[in-house]
Amino acid sequence: MFWERKRGSNPTTAAKNSSTKSIASLFSWVAGIGQWNWRHGRNRRILVMAPSGRIQMKIVFGPVLPRMSLLCGSMLMVLGLVSLLIGPVLDVDHFHRLSEPRSHSLPAVRINQLTETLQSLRAVQNAFMDVPALVGISPGNIWTSKVAKFYYGCSSPTKSYPRRISELESNGYILIQTSGGLNQQRIGIMDAVVVARILNATLVVPELDHTSFWEDSSNFSDIFDVDWFIAALASDVVIVKELPRWLKVLERRLMSMRVPRKSTPEYYRRRVLPILKRKKAIRFTKFDYRLANNLDEDLQKLRCRVNYHALRFTTDIRDMGNTLVGRLRQRSGRYIALHLRFEPDMLAFSGCYYGGGEKELRELGSIRNRWETLHPRNPERQLRNGKCPLTPQDVGLMLRALGFGNNSHLYVASGEVYGGEQNLAPLKALFPNFYTKNLLANNNELQPFSSYSSRMAAIDYIVCGKSDAFITNNNGNMARILAGHRRYFGHKLTIRPNAKRLGPIFLSRPNMTWSLFSSKVRKVQKGFMGEPDEIRPGRGEFSEYPGACICKNLIMDDELQVLKKQQTSTTGKKEKDSVNEITELQVQNEQDDERNLKYSTTGSGTLQEENFQVQHTDVEKMDNSSAWIEDLELEDMPWLSD
Repeated sequence: MFWERKRGSNPTTAAKNSSTKSIASLFSWVAGIGQWNWRHGRNRRILVMAPSGRIQMKIVFGPVLPRMSLLCGSMLMVLGLVSLLIGPVLDVDHFHRLSEPRSHSLPAVRINQLTETLQSLRAVQNAFMDVPALVGISPGNIWTSKVAKFYYGCSSPTKSYPRRISELESNGYILIQTSGGLNQQRIGIMDAVVVARILNATLVVPELDHTSFWEDSSNFSDIFDVDWFIAALASDVVIVKELPRWLKVLERRLMSMRVPRKSTPEYYRRRVLPILKRKKAIRFTKFDYRLANNLDEDLQKLRCRVNYHALRFTTDIRDMGNTLVGRLRQRSGRYIALHLRFEPDMLAFSGCYYGGGEKELRELGSIRNRWETLHPRNPERQLRNGKCPLTPQDVGLMLRALGFGNNSHLYVASGEVYGGEQNLAPLKALFPNFYTKNLLANNNELQPFSSYSSRMAAIDYIVCGKSDAFITNNNGNMARILAGHRRYFGHKLTIRPNAKRLGPIFLSRPNMTWSLFSSKVRKVQKGFMGEPDEIRPGRGEFSEYPGACICKNLIMDDELQVLKKQQTSTTGKKEKDSVNEITELQVQNEQDDERNLKYSTTGSGTLQEENFQVQHTDVEKMDNSSAWIEDLELEDMPWLSD
């Protein structure tokens, strides 16, 4: 059987003949001598290229053809006939199409996704074209407070503090079931110790919440050093790990009660104490924010001893947290920590709009419909009233406006971020040195903690607590407790966004120059930077402003008064143009780069629990945007708690 095609035999099929010529050349190159022989079984195939360009292929069948070969040959013949009917197998136009862009072959959904991604990246580039790489702020050093050294944390009891009673003398046992995330539970534990002191009762080690939104099965001893906890408070309250035998058999039938929120010591003595004396043991359920904010001095100091000294994390958690801090210190002498709350549930509850179009309105609207009692809210009004969490981009712009350069290192502690990388892209563009737990540690290191949200939150607590600057986009429990912690241990910079004043500024950002924008941000943030005396003692949430536990260094009081007079005279002068306010932070950042090369992870890499000072804010300057949460049952909205 022969098959042949003569080159150039038909002028109307030039393209096809061109393809044939290419094949002939290929065969010639392979054969080298114009002839290619091979064998397959008993069949012999011969390809011959004549000098005239004619290609001949001869197939000689053997005397015996196996059935399988017959079947395959039949299939090849059918395919050949089909090829002749529908046109040549090789189409020159096909090669031209291969060289064209292939985007049209993608599904429409994928095309839209790519378009949105490109538009997002271009928007990020355009949005920050006028943001200087390094921005300064006047006066002084943005990373520290000049007056922090004049204050220190003090939580020792007064001379009139009564002695602790023994377990046999106590009025009974109280059991505590905490509620919410790690930091909400921390507040419950702190208040449980104080309530035990008020009732002269013995406290059983608190039970952590296993059934809330986070579904964390961790026990107290999995997160906190229980032996340290008991020993540290031995002079204040008797704490036992479990009920005595004669009561343990009745544990399931113990009386349970939930006291009202913000109950006073008088309420506990008048309503709870008689029941405790009669029943000998009581279980308090959903114990969070069940004690009044303002107590007498010794009880407030007891709160501080619990929160800042007795509640120590387990060795494994401390080691992991300190490891991350050390790795950050190796990269940069100092770093900023951001507690970012931007989960879908929180955004849906806020009733705010973040520019995500119909997709965002549909997704957050469906989540919001879970709560029948929520009324519709005006998104723009929510933003102008400071009731919307700042977006990652807003936080980045605010930090840059305050004076942090793009060479600053940023650690982000967050849960699920709505919008994922698309919403994080602007923040990463502003701060390229962007870190999380998962970027600083490998999976093997995090494996013992990664399945437990409270343990992961404890690691974030350590890293944020030891940062040189701390900022949050929402005033949740972790932000409040960390603010108090940082005030107590040295007044390190703690930035609380003045959301009510910042909202209109961010709305007008497209119409402002960078100089004007940064000037306005710095102006509205005065009184919200964690400076001492920002708020009068006794005002604000105690976990955030532990005023009873902050003392003034009287030896340095004269120096403090001189410094305050200088600051008063400076602020009384007319504010200079924001361009002239750009000062020596660029030099400072260059010094940081030199410091990074010789920085050691020891020393300043460890939080020193010495006597330090706390800072406060004038209540009239405070942003009370989260006050509406106080009277709600947070177990119904757990994402608001931490």
